[in-house]
Amino acid sequence: MVEIIKRKKALSVNPLKASQPIGGSLATLGFNHAIPMLHGSQGCTAFAKVFFVRHFREPIPLQTTAMDQGSSVMGADENVVEGLKNIAEKSKPALITVLTTGLAETQGADVQRNVLEFREKYPEYADVAVVAVNTPDFTGCAETGYAATVTEIIRVTVPDAEQAGTTPGSRKHQVNVLCSAMLTPGDIEALTYLLEQFELRPVFVPNIADSLDGALTEDEFSPVTIGGTPVSEMATLGEAKATLVIGPSMHKAGELLAQKTGVPSYEFEHLYGLAANDALVHALANISVREVPERIERQRMQLQDAMLDTHFMLGQLRVALAADPDQLNAFAYFLKEMGSEVVAAVSPSPAASLAGLPVAQVKIGDLEDLELIAKEHKAQLVIGNSHATATAERLGVPILRAGFPQFDIIGGYQKTWIGYRGSRQTLFDLANLVINFTHEEIPEYHSVYAQKPLNEQTQSCH
Repeated sequence: MVEIIKRKKALSVNPLKASQPIGGSLATLGFNHAIPMLHGSQGCTAFAKVFFVRHFREPIPLQTTAMDQGSSVMGADENVVEGLKNIAEKSKPALITVLTTGLAETQGADVQRNVLEFREKYPEYADVAVVAVNTPDFTGCAETGYAATVTEIIRVTVPDAEQAGTTPGSRKHQVNVLCSAMLTPGDIEALTYLLEQFELRPVFVPNIADSLDGALTEDEFSPVTIGGTPVSEMATLGEAKATLVIGPSMHKAGELLAQKTGVPSYEFEHLYGLAANDALVHALANISVREVPERIERQRMQLQDAMLDTHFMLGQLRVALAADPDQLNAFAYFLKEMGSEVVAAVSPSPAASLAGLPVAQVKIGDLEDLELIAKEHKAQLVIGNSHATATAERLGVPILRAGFPQFDIIGGYQKTWIGYRGSRQTLFDLANLVINFTHEEIPEYHSVYAQKPLNEQTQSCH
């Protein structure tokens, strides 16, 4: 049984987490012609914008209700109502999300009531979907804010099957995919490729690969997102053949979607490593009623070969891991699959999925906690976001950057972690970090395969 060590400090030292409003904004940015509006001070939105711009290196559309001293004390309902009216009038979005901050939550804001007031006062904007979500930044993390926002977007934009007259499976090739916050644009592109190999058409909820993938557009400026899942597509989710729910944080959204539409769901904790991707491919073969394509079979064999090539470097490697719960879960199982040992596991917020991790204990805390535990257990490698770089330097070990934000490297947001190919590359990256940092020699070819039967050597060689 995993020991969950709760936070005891009165403050965070070297914080790990990104806030819930940032996670809610990220979910919103995966829809076409959408814009998040943060209900709080201008500084709250400016800080979030800096995080996004440094990570994605793209212009990010964000709005704020700009609460000041007066509205913080006397009430900021008018800020929300008029803010929605101004955005709807000037930017003509398809979706606006109203995300609360710590200031608004402490002040006692009721954003759901504010949206109703907006609807009553400005009925001419009925074609704009408006979703209010409580995302206080003094609790949870980016992952929980993201998951809560996706759940509320489904609640507002997906019609009940009985009312809409939709029938599950009427779109024979459509598959809904609920994407965890840990999936990068590169991950979603890899998933698109995989589903298309089975002649399936994915509808991602949300789809940041189409809006935050770094593609140049003809528009020099846009006040709303360019690309992402069209809000109109949400009405078709009830006609899909199946729904793939990726990540424990998305289970609540998946349950809501299944309840509203009747479309069967397939849940996956993550898509890192051999076993997890075998489960996904098996599910896709069942959904599509097709054989696994030879190209996918070959990618699986390539991953198996990479596991053989890297297990000398990764077997019994002591790893310190800091990430939001979904990604912590994914890496912990992936590393266990390779024979590595997670000696320090830190999550910025609690989650039910942490209780099933293949580790001795999980600390709910920050990067100071990670550093202390990693030093005590003599960790040899750190996995975390760019804020963990200084931690790895003080520990004297290499770091694999993963998660959000990644601001000290180019293209980190686009890295593919999932699938057979993404898992293979992750193994190579980890092994190279170990070799280059310790200046070890790569095991000679003959020493790796000398003790294997000839038929196994042939199967494993390039």
